[in-house]
Amino acid sequence: MAKKTQKNLVIVESPAKAKTIGKYLGDEYVVKACMGHLRDLPKSTMGVDLENDFEPDYRPIKGKEEIIRDLKKAADESRDVYLATDPDREGEAISWHLQHLLGLDEDKTHRVTFNEITKKVVSDSIAAPRAIDRNLVDAQQARRLLDRVVGYQISPIMWRKIRRGLSAGRVQSVATRMVDDRDREIDAFCPEEYWTLDAQVEKADGTAFAIHYYGAGGKRHEPASREEVEALEQELRGLAFTVQSVKRADKTRSPAPPFTTSTLQQEASRRLNMTPRRTMAVAQQLYEGVDVTGEGTVGLITYMRTDSLRISAEAQNAARSFINQRYGAAYCPASFRHFKAKAGAQDAHEAIRPSNVALTPEKVRHDLSAEQYRLYRLIWSRFLASQMANAVYDSVNVEVSAGRHSFRASAGTLKFAGYTAVYEESRDEEKEEKELSLPPLEQGESLSLRDFDAQQHFTQPPAHYTEATLIRAMEEQGIGRPSTYAPTVSTILDRGYVKKEGKYLFVTGLGRAVTGWMEDYFSDVADTKFTAHMEELLDSVEEGKTPWKDVLREFYAGFSDRLEQAGKSDYVKIPAAVSEEICPVCGRNLVEKEGRFGPFLACPGFPDCTFTMPLVVQMPGRCPKCGGRLMKRTGVSKKTGKQYAYYCCEFSNNRNGASCDFMSWDVPVKDDCPVCGHTMFKRAGRGFKRPFCINPDCSNFLPEEKRGYYKKADESEGKRARKSASGKAKKA
Repeated sequence: MAKKTQKNLVIVESPAKAKTIGKYLGDEYVVKACMGHLRDLPKSTMGVDLENDFEPDYRPIKGKEEIIRDLKKAADESRDVYLATDPDREGEAISWHLQHLLGLDEDKTHRVTFNEITKKVVSDSIAAPRAIDRNLVDAQQARRLLDRVVGYQISPIMWRKIRRGLSAGRVQSVATRMVDDRDREIDAFCPEEYWTLDAQVEKADGTAFAIHYYGAGGKRHEPASREEVEALEQELRGLAFTVQSVKRADKTRSPAPPFTTSTLQQEASRRLNMTPRRTMAVAQQLYEGVDVTGEGTVGLITYMRTDSLRISAEAQNAARSFINQRYGAAYCPASFRHFKAKAGAQDAHEAIRPSNVALTPEKVRHDLSAEQYRLYRLIWSRFLASQMANAVYDSVNVEVSAGRHSFRASAGTLKFAGYTAVYEESRDEEKEEKELSLPPLEQGESLSLRDFDAQQHFTQPPAHYTEATLIRAMEEQGIGRPSTYAPTVSTILDRGYVKKEGKYLFVTGLGRAVTGWMEDYFSDVADTKFTAHMEELLDSVEEGKTPWKDVLREFYAGFSDRLEQAGKSDYVKIPAAVSEEICPVCGRNLVEKEGRFGPFLACPGFPDCTFTMPLVVQMPGRCPKCGGRLMKRTGVSKKTGKQYAYYCCEFSNNRNGASCDFMSWDVPVKDDCPVCGHTMFKRAGRGFKRPFCINPDCSNFLPEEKRGYYKKADESEGKRARKSASGKAKKA
């Protein structure tokens, strides 16, 4: 048996976290990384014994034998072992698997968690360890086995009846159905006409402003037709306009709460154009630790998988002191803010916040990558704003009467910035109502009518989901948990059930076929209420109220019968999506097909017509050469066989006669150059990029070498000479 030393072993999940924690604990501790799960269900089989009451078959993961041997040796030589995996169900399960896999004695095994990786929290946690929470482990086991049973039993049937390579799952199937239902709702939407009527009026001194028609007899009314508007205008022209009332008041606006996992993913998607998966990856880096000049390795944020809005008293005091010092006492609220979490929140950890509010984004900017800096600034600003005083607006509401009709107008000006000095929450809607400006008005004042401005409108369907709004909808309906939002959205995109055009999500023909088949044979799995109920049961397991195998028994009761029925179903034909592109040979609308190198457009008249072309997606903006539409096209490299994307004019290589040779690797955006008015572009690649102008005749033009693309350095003369000599020697 190996001789034990006086050192203790701390096992974490990642090398970055091991490096950070190792600096805090000193020489008495050895910190090693397990690199995530070391034991799991086998990939080749389901790994769940249905005949033996859902007994799992856990095995060491292939390829991790060396890590297991190293950890086992270190554990045998150590006095005590501290399992410091992530503070959630998954982390608890990893610690439990480590205990069994390494054969650790219960007397020498301790569980510790870090909501934030700072020296104080790490030291306090090591000083107060606990036992592994079996309720958390069982909740994770129930989820893992439930998803394995669903996936490994439904997926093979889908391979036979729909297409190979497909998968089903409790959460991903529901997410796909939500996108499908939204698309169907939009397709079935019937717009209704309505009109708005604004009047341009002026004071006696000639100051003009606009007022909006409210209604008649004190009741709100919107004109429904042009005839009604014209009759209304004719009636109003002969009436006197008088200021009926002027109400002035201070209106306050409260800050948004600090981030949870869901709101962080939504805001990063809206503000930074980061996918949920990328957001969580960068947040993990900030949590595990970054080398900061003058501070050493520091975990910059608290744990990023949480649905809680709770903030510790220590963090609130630190924020209040910082606000008072930087902004003044007026920006501190009278008392600490406390935000109420949504119903069903687990509230296991604090909200996402900076570990040390004094480490401002400006202080650590040069120590972070561009993505890390933008995300840290977002988290830091949101938290600080959540602890600041309300913003105060000077609000004015005016009512103008004209006979029995009334018009209204309102305006607001910022009186005290409050939290808006640091942060304002963004919105999903692209267009926001513009704030009007009003001149000084007095009750009873007479106004003169200048003219009317009548606008026709139509009711709009709900917007297509974006990644941010889909995550918000999943959270509102109780679908999934903070740790599952990002993987779920990534899965339905990777499987081809949903496609992303611009920032919006659309269900594909494959996704619609799979959703329909799931609703026919596994309606419970694809049902939002059933999935939300299963999440509640898993929460009940975590609380120790429900045995974890009871969840599996309840689900599997009628599941086997549905599997048998699905196995006898007919083959499902996937409908091809019809595009707006016209076949130049026979005139039919081209349809989307799936090929070896991805989707492409083909003529539905095959085999009589064999015309095909790359799949095109319309992009925002206009062609800088001819003003045509800009398209995203795909091609395949002859050398590597990999697919690539480029952007060109709709008339590029047009077979109908018109031709435009514009082509760019840069991505067009919806913004126009403020100088020349041409469409602006941004650098291709992951993450947020600043738009630039590509018009060489514009003073705002950004040359290609300054757009941030990586260029391989030219080889030196000596290196080229050595290569040449080597080639000649080989020939000789």
